[in-house]
Amino acid sequence: MKNVERLRVLNAPVDVLTMNKAIDCACELAKDHSNISYIVAVNPEKTYAMKESEVIRDFIEKADLVIPDGIGIVFGAKMLCNRRLERVAGADLMQEICRVSGEQNLKIFIYGAKEEVNAGAVQKLQERHSNIQIVGRANGFVKAENMNELVERINASQADILFLALGSPKQENWMNEYGPKLNVGACMGIGGTLDTIVGTVKRAPDFYQKIHLEWFYRLAKQPSRFWRQRRVFFFGFAVLAAKIKKITMCHRQENE
Repeated sequence: MKNVERLRVLNAPVDVLTMNKAIDCACELAKDHSNISYIVAVNPEKTYAMKESEVIRDFIEKADLVIPDGIGIVFGAKMLCNRRLERVAGADLMQEICRVSGEQNLKIFIYGAKEEVNAGAVQKLQERHSNIQIVGRANGFVKAENMNELVERINASQADILFLALGSPKQENWMNEYGPKLNVGACMGIGGTLDTIVGTVKRAPDFYQKIHLEWFYRLAKQPSRFWRQRRVFFFGFAVLAAKIKKITMCHRQENE
């Protein structure tokens, strides 16, 4: 993406963005149908997925826009790159794109989640934004043998942007496999965002979001998430270890 600086935090790429910049870039990518563009969110969990899956690693490396979704990534950029990033949550970016889509004349297709969640989210978005153009939708239970038919539906809708609510790493794998067959301008994985729109999953209150403890709120509400969120702590330790190593090497070089 032109005029967007890309950093590396441990093994993961991440773009230097504000929310407003991310919205502008996403809309620009969506309007260009000459080649599909991919918008992905990076957080500590995703950095471990990159280590475990060559497909995920290669896909994120080639993504056109990599947003700093997790506060862990923001912390890592500050510690290792001396750059202060703004957290751009994927759930917020998706809804901001929907908010401006009418004035930007962007057509939207939404694929993923349960039928009632998908349908409910579309209805909620249409109620919130009277000029939004949602030109198609499909729940996340399309059978593999019907996937090419879904791709044809998406292309026939002439959508500019496809929001993919399949969860990670399924949505990255789907984009990697079927993305080249799409005629949309941009494709963005949005995980469980549709659930938060309809209210089946509650986001943390604004207070927790502002102090960057949304992850803690979710863990407190659902302790079973600990096994999944343990990687947030591992990532933090890895960042601190890398920082100490960097400082040690600088001292050695100064003393040589």
